Amino acid sequence: MVGVTLLALGLAACSDSPKPLAAPTTTTTTTTTTLPAGAPCPLTDEPAPSGVVPQRPALAVKVDNYMAARPQSGLDAADIVFEEPVEGGITRYVAVFQCQDAAMVGPIRSARNIDIGILGEFGRPLLVSVGGINPVLSNIEASPIIYNDLRVDSSVTQHPPGRYAPYDTYASTSALWGLQPTQHTPPAPVFQYSTLIPSGVPATSVSIAYAGGNVVWNYDPATKQYLRFFGSTPDVLSDGTQNSAANVIVQVVQVTYGPWLENNLGGLEVQANLYQDASGPAAIFRNGVEVPATWSRSSLGHPTQFISSAGTPIPLQPGRTWVELVPSTVAVTAPVTLD
Repeated sequence: MVGVTLLALGLAACSDSPKPLAAPTTTTTTTTTTLPAGAPCPLTDEPAPSGVVPQRPALAVKVDNYMAARPQSGLDAADIVFEEPVEGGITRYVAVFQCQDAAMVGPIRSARNIDIGILGEFGRPLLVSVGGINPVLSNIEASPIIYNDLRVDSSVTQHPPGRYAPYDTYASTSALWGLQPTQHTPPAPVFQYSTLIPSGVPATSVSIAYAGGNVVWNYDPATKQYLRFFGSTPDVLSDGTQNSAANVIVQVVQVTYGPWLENNLGGLEVQANLYQDASGPAAIFRNGVEVPATWSRSSLGHPTQFISSAGTPIPLQPGRTWVELVPSTVAVTAPVTLD
């Protein structure tokens, strides 16, 4: 692959060091929004199943990405997948579902404080995890997120043969939505979409040097999808499907560590400011093109904006999106540097 490392990854462009703050305290309410027949899926802009958007909120599931947790299940049914940094330099997934169902998602693991910033733009999303440390769970409970802990709601879990703790907790999306049967409000779109390809440069590959494995996205012009690899090895799910996305967003974030211990090995909680007047460099990859960008977000409830060098919002290709939340210290290689 020919490429250069993205701009020292924009420490100067990032916002001040993040703090482990929770969102404002809220209470759960029952609301209903009915989208008109023929409306596209709000989180992909693709046609809805059977022509009707399901009347349900965004569902976020915490899926492990440790080597022992692979291969995972169900990510190919998610509308958006966020890859977030966690302790020890490894990553974990926040898989967000709305229009599609998955018979089995997992392995499901614990929550992190960064999940609040990720999910605030989805309104009143459901979050499912297998617990978390007490300060993180307290912050989640104080946020707009509607939380379900599978240590409590264990009746919906599945334990596939051949999987062993702590990598053996799975569930279907239908069972997880069933934990909150009074919630019927679909999320508002968080991205803009267009089938017109924005101005950019050819980009058939982007590589991210995470400590837990070098992630490479290679563009396949036959399917108009970016295919995910660990180095040169395809990143496949338990059924053999390779993870793919119509859009890959590289969003550079500044992280700090602490104040809480996440494990008995001394791993500190990763904190990243994703919404308190936050900003930084980014790049959008779609249709074999890279569009350098700046990301910004003014508050928890507002979606992240991705703006081109011309000052205009960058539209995505309808379809699944992967958002790579990349710490500013992690090397990213792509055809164009970020300005």
